[in-house]
Amino acid sequence: MTAVYLSDVDKGRDNNLNLIRMLAAVGVLVSHAWPISTGNIAEQPLADVLHGIDLGIICVSIFFAISGYLIAQSYDRDPNLKRFWLSRVMRIFPGLLVVLLITALILAPLITVANVQAVWLAAPEYILRNFTLFSLEQYLPGVFKGNPVGGSINIPLWTLSHELICYFFVTLLGIAGLLKSPRLMLLAWIAFIASYAAIIFFEPQSRLVALAKLAFPFMVGVILFVWRQKIILNWGIGGALIILTALLYDSVVFREVFMLSLSYIIFLLAFLPVGKIRGYNRFGDYSYGIYIYAFPIQQLVAYAGVTNPFLNILYALPLALICAIVSWMIVEKPSLGLARRFKLRSRSPIATK
Repeated sequence: MTAVYLSDVDKGRDNNLNLIRMLAAVGVLVSHAWPISTGNIAEQPLADVLHGIDLGIICVSIFFAISGYLIAQSYDRDPNLKRFWLSRVMRIFPGLLVVLLITALILAPLITVANVQAVWLAAPEYILRNFTLFSLEQYLPGVFKGNPVGGSINIPLWTLSHELICYFFVTLLGIAGLLKSPRLMLLAWIAFIASYAAIIFFEPQSRLVALAKLAFPFMVGVILFVWRQKIILNWGIGGALIILTALLYDSVVFREVFMLSLSYIIFLLAFLPVGKIRGYNRFGDYSYGIYIYAFPIQQLVAYAGVTNPFLNILYALPLALICAIVSWMIVEKPSLGLARRFKLRSRSPIATK
């Protein structure tokens, strides 16, 4: 049987990555239904089974592993920094700005138990701090104050700043030429592992620890891209990695081996299954919209008095999907179209004269 290498199947968009990201976004919504309904932030599916690695962490790690691969691929195909960063900015910030405006200027004034004037006064700072991603703000006066997760409006946004930092990592690797050199990239991986281990062991700062944990699957994705011509996609290898992870269940490296195995299996699922499953690509990429709208919608459901996590999922998921579809059609897709047209113009011979 002929071996299938990652480089053989990663051309174009005919894969299952959109579907996997969509399922991951839904998984985050499902995971958050428990703390949103009960108030216990640690009460999420699988947390007790996988040594604290809950369903939400798994799904976010899937996002970061896929992102590591695709962002490295994007830089490799077009290392122009202006075009590279324009695509990143237009993918994240237009949709983010709209959800912040809707949350602060429409939702918050309607449901606050505080003075509406206080919400209007706090809204500009809330929007600015969350839009810049440097100093996130979770609260607006009187909004969701009585909910089990009191006052938190959109907790998942914290991962976006870490994703941007990971993009800077890829930029530095690209400028240094490491994305085109598997041997040098291996040295970079070793340096990353050493830094990661020091951060996890010494825990110098909680935000840095969180970044390291998300950067791990992201860097696995980058490594898979750089070594794509040597990486064989095989269900047997995937099964062996699952067995290895199980054998190391009680070891100090369980989390890392789990993330390595998860990342490899995600790319197996992304590129090997063919047929009708690929039909999902006819739809839009709704995963980002689900991710940024789900939490405030789930909080709104809890605000309405729903304290059962299963009912929270039942009510919130269709609403989040509607918001995601509208966001994709009206905000995200047009924004990416603008970025694409700019990139085409900047590559044209006339534009370079």
